[in-house]
Amino acid sequence: MRALQKTGRGPGAQLVEVPVPRPGPRDAVVRVQAASICGTDAHIYYWNVWAAGRIKNLPLTFGHEVAGDVVSVGSEVHHLSPGTFVSVEGHLFCGYCAMCRTGRAHICERMQILGVDVDGAFAEYVRFPARNAWEVDPRISADVASIHDPFGNAVHTAFGPGDGTEVATSDVVVLGCGPIGLFAVGIARAMGAAQVIAVEPNEFRLGLAKRMGADVMIDPSAEDPVEAVRSATGGSGAAVVLEMSGVPAVIDQGTRMLAHGGRMSLLGLPSGPVSLDLADQVIFKEARLYGVTGRELFRTWRQTSTLLGAGMVDATPVITHRFPLGRFEEAFEVVRSGQSGKVILLPDDDRDGRNRAAPEGEERSH
Repeated sequence: MRALQKTGRGPGAQLVEVPVPRPGPRDAVVRVQAASICGTDAHIYYWNVWAAGRIKNLPLTFGHEVAGDVVSVGSEVHHLSPGTFVSVEGHLFCGYCAMCRTGRAHICERMQILGVDVDGAFAEYVRFPARNAWEVDPRISADVASIHDPFGNAVHTAFGPGDGTEVATSDVVVLGCGPIGLFAVGIARAMGAAQVIAVEPNEFRLGLAKRMGADVMIDPSAEDPVEAVRSATGGSGAAVVLEMSGVPAVIDQGTRMLAHGGRMSLLGLPSGPVSLDLADQVIFKEARLYGVTGRELFRTWRQTSTLLGAGMVDATPVITHRFPLGRFEEAFEVVRSGQSGKVILLPDDDRDGRNRAAPEGEERSH
């Protein structure tokens, strides 16, 4: 089979021929229908400082956001059968540590990541633990099934540690409208937010935020986002702030635009320490800061299935480009350009598949 592999410790990747993986006793092997490119994949492809320190073993087939059809399962797998269409949870949890045994497998102490620690999904077939398969609602296309992972990040961020009731009828700010932030805009709208305020300096992505349901669009390069949010909320600030950028200055701004008693969920990853005014902007406000990683297993997946399958959120405006696997270089350049939403790779562009509406390599019409 063909697989996109990181073969050396530097920029780029190679499309190579490797054996089709065979399942272990508790594994599943999936024929990939669609695999979307994550920011992590771009880090690995361009080989930034994080990738150089994090990736231990090469060659490595990378990619972890994937959907496809089960073709084989191990001898101990009884809940999946060949032909089942699934999306894949890319966080490979151990099942035995204290976190896993107390219902928090998404922060497993021995976590491995598909496409980072073990071979991943930019290939014609991918192998993974069968318990990480999520059967996709039949109303959902392959394109959208492949973005369940990042969409789930947005779901987890929006719902927070509870049931997300504080989002309904409240003002919600999304800081940073990359693909996950764009999904969060649509999710907050579906959850009944009074108004959704998108803060993003990229004009293209701010336009996508409007399509996803944002009521107010703020360009922080043109105006003070804290003052703009306060103006849009009658001076009170936002009850919920969803921080997706990981930029230290933006995180600080998030605490300043947060209303008293508000909740700020943080998904974006800063590259270093962050300075905050904890006394005035957190403690005296009785604000709640909630760190988010991955998806709650598997509560977030059920929420994701409902939001997408029932049509409560239309994720397709965020999926802007699709490329056959052989044109991976173009795909990664589009990701790096900033003029895209989610970019999807099709491992076999000749295979019949779901949702082939957009020509390969071309932007989906808006």
